[in-house]
Amino acid sequence: MEKSCTLIVHFDKGTPALANEIKEALEANDVAAKIDALKKAIMLLLNGETIPQLFITIIRYVLPSEDHTIQKLLLLYLEIIDKTDSRGKVLPEMILICQNLRNNLQHPNEYIRGVTLRFLCRLNESEIIEPLIPSILSNLEHRHPFVRRNAVLAVMSVYKLPQGEQLLDSAPEIVDKFLSSEQDPSSKRNAFLMLFSCAQDRAINYLFANIDRIIDWGEQLQMVVLELIRKVCRSNKGEKGKYIKIIIALLNASSTAVIYECASTLVSLSSAPTAIRAAASTYCQLLLSQSDNNVKLIVLDRLNELKSSNREIMVEMVMDVLRALSTPNHDIRRKTLDIALELITPRNIDEVVMMLKKEVVKTQSGEHEKNGEYRQMLVQAIHTCAIKFPEVASTVVHLLMDFLGDTNVASAMDVVVFVREIIETNPKLRISIITRLLDTFYQIRAARVCSCALWIIGEYCLSLSEVESGIATIKQCLGDLPFYTITDEGDGQDSSKPIQQVNSTTVSSRRPAILADGTYATQSAALETAMSPPTLVQGSLSSVGNLRSLILSGDFFLGAVVACTLTKLVLRLEEVQTSKVEVNKATTQALLIIVSMLQLGQSSALPHPIDNDSYDRIVLCIRLLCNTGDEIRKIWLQSCRQSFVKMLADKQRRETEEIKAKAQISNAQPDDLIDFYHLKSRKGMSQLELEDEVQDDLKRATGEFTKDGDDANKLNRILQLTGFSDPVYAEAYVTVHHYDIVLDVTVINRTKETLQNLCLELATMGDLKLVERPQNYTLAPESSKQIKANIKVSSTETGVIFGNIVYETSSNVLERTVIVLNDIHIDIMDYISPASCADVAFRTMWAEFEWENKVAVNTVLQDEREFLTHIIKSTNMKCLTPPSALEGECGFLAANLYAKSVFGEDALVNVSIEKQADGKLSGYIRIRSKTQGIALSLGDKITLKQKGTA
Repeated sequence: MEKSCTLIVHFDKGTPALANEIKEALEANDVAAKIDALKKAIMLLLNGETIPQLFITIIRYVLPSEDHTIQKLLLLYLEIIDKTDSRGKVLPEMILICQNLRNNLQHPNEYIRGVTLRFLCRLNESEIIEPLIPSILSNLEHRHPFVRRNAVLAVMSVYKLPQGEQLLDSAPEIVDKFLSSEQDPSSKRNAFLMLFSCAQDRAINYLFANIDRIIDWGEQLQMVVLELIRKVCRSNKGEKGKYIKIIIALLNASSTAVIYECASTLVSLSSAPTAIRAAASTYCQLLLSQSDNNVKLIVLDRLNELKSSNREIMVEMVMDVLRALSTPNHDIRRKTLDIALELITPRNIDEVVMMLKKEVVKTQSGEHEKNGEYRQMLVQAIHTCAIKFPEVASTVVHLLMDFLGDTNVASAMDVVVFVREIIETNPKLRISIITRLLDTFYQIRAARVCSCALWIIGEYCLSLSEVESGIATIKQCLGDLPFYTITDEGDGQDSSKPIQQVNSTTVSSRRPAILADGTYATQSAALETAMSPPTLVQGSLSSVGNLRSLILSGDFFLGAVVACTLTKLVLRLEEVQTSKVEVNKATTQALLIIVSMLQLGQSSALPHPIDNDSYDRIVLCIRLLCNTGDEIRKIWLQSCRQSFVKMLADKQRRETEEIKAKAQISNAQPDDLIDFYHLKSRKGMSQLELEDEVQDDLKRATGEFTKDGDDANKLNRILQLTGFSDPVYAEAYVTVHHYDIVLDVTVINRTKETLQNLCLELATMGDLKLVERPQNYTLAPESSKQIKANIKVSSTETGVIFGNIVYETSSNVLERTVIVLNDIHIDIMDYISPASCADVAFRTMWAEFEWENKVAVNTVLQDEREFLTHIIKSTNMKCLTPPSALEGECGFLAANLYAKSVFGEDALVNVSIEKQADGKLSGYIRIRSKTQGIALSLGDKITLKQKGTA
């Protein structure tokens, strides 16, 4: 049976040393050979060999050596050899080493004394330690601090032994006296730790006797003081006030580690506004003063936790938090913006937006390669601010419109979506936005951004001058017509030649595109990069318009958008222009442009002809311009805008419902006690103590101290490991907390015999790792034992824990009994939580992620929405598809689900189902993720749950 080990050394099992070779080397006079032989002996012992014949050789030839390395290795050897027999009695030959240890403790060299004292800390045999106690105590007065600090630890370990109080009953008194006179910081820390562990009252007395000097103590001692405060306050909540004052004082310590621990301790012990404000302020200071990005991320996590529980205090700190944006790391910037956006109020919105605007301007000047990505984050943040507080939109919208031509397509797309929303929600800004958009339209280089900008121009150009400017801008960006020239057919090689030679990097390719519902469509799409200027043919424009370049690269989807925009503008021109001549002129020019695009699409000038969807749409525009009816006019000029308004209202309603759902969580019952702050007895308490007392009463009244979770849910986590008829009954309570799984196993001896060497042996499958080695226990008849096993988790996938219980009975020690345990399946749902992401981000991840698991729908449910609800509940995911898109009865449903794991992994699910003629549902559920484990585990879960409904 394996035993617990305090020493781990790498060992190459390929070339094990022979015991005889080691023995010869130890008997030789060569110091280097002895050192090498001792190392080999230690490695063999650590890997299960016993080598009993070496002990006497080492006593005779190694013990007398004066070499420090040999003495250090000798102590390691003595640490790992068996010092007791099978009955637990100390082996008689161990008396031989006692004299050597005593000599070491009185050695003139302080290093030998120190390492020997450290070795004694790991000895559990009181028979060996007892004769050495006088020597240990004498080392407390040694001149060298290295010896004194290890002597204190040795005293502590002796006192902690089962018979320690008999061996050294005056230890607390001795250490207390030692502490009052000691000057070395490490020795003081060890002495205080001893009192904290073994005589808490003495540690508290020493703390309050030296309360004025705490700020000058060493960092290590201050950390132990904080640990003591946490322990005392947990056991005795009534005395929190006086300890919190000590923590507040320690916030001025020179060590950043101490300051961080102080802030964490304050938050865990007190809810008083003064304490929380001090902790938040400390975290903000650390955020700015620390250069390590990992430290910044940890501090941001702490601030995020504070924001959840004490938002009103964190609101005051929002500008301090935003100063972390000066860090060039994107993870830190994203986290900072996420925290700040939840802290904006009417009082601080102007300051926050001003800060974000400054950061946007900085991204223009810097040459940093990820400036585009950072700008996109800032645009999204400003967008969120403008939605929550529409009055700030006017201060930012014009600045952001400078970035419509950004080479980072995602950033430019965010800007144009922001502009589209603001122009609808802020009617006062419409004229200025349209004017600015028409002025800057020529700078836009991405097809998707052009499409959205053209829609805005088509919908929001209302006055005569705006409509005419809109038509003129589009004509200018399209350049001269025709798009290509046809020469005489006899010219052979040059029979059909575009005005511009299309650059090879921007030629369209047929590729699958992912629609909003997750299904595939095929469209011609140009590469959304900045175009290199095409080669011009004689007689064309000297500067090429952006729309012309994109259409000549084969993007006919954009061509269809241009045709629709021109049609809308001409229809609106009919309403605002009194001159029929001007209207007819504009109509013919629009028709000429649209027909030219059709000709280009059907010519052999481009490698790919126009797609059917775009062709149909362009032809519809031609028909509409030739023959306009009032009903059609109403659809084109009003219905589109109404649909957009409805979409915005739907989005707003969903966000409002989410906020309401969060706010509806009940904190107090109607019959709870009300605490009257001013009627409280003050009893000479400071303001901080009074605040803390009031907050505690409030927590007690709102039930926060007693929220232990749902008892029924706890019972669900108890798993039976053995049968009721087995001689040993075992059950486990499984607690999953992020990266750790704790198994609390109750083992009951149901026999009339004593069970010896009972051991719970566990093994794991998947990304689970056992932390500790199993230990042996003795179980009396009909008694029980609680055994804890810790398991580390490294990724989101379904893991399995299996194992057995092994024991010997008192009647037959030689025979070992094995009881196989039921498997414990770790549920993937413990690591997954619902999350939100933008439509664009979902599609980007869907295209990038390489692991896909396709699960066929197999259920008895016959309603599409009921099945979707069941899948959402079973997988603990969030439906990204808005409810309005799922309404109606069409016999088909497609929805996107999204969740995030505690390890930061993304899980994407697309549900596509169809109702058959017989009423049954068919279709597929597709799961995509970056890692294989989460895709497979989620697929297994869905398969299991959808069958469970049958």
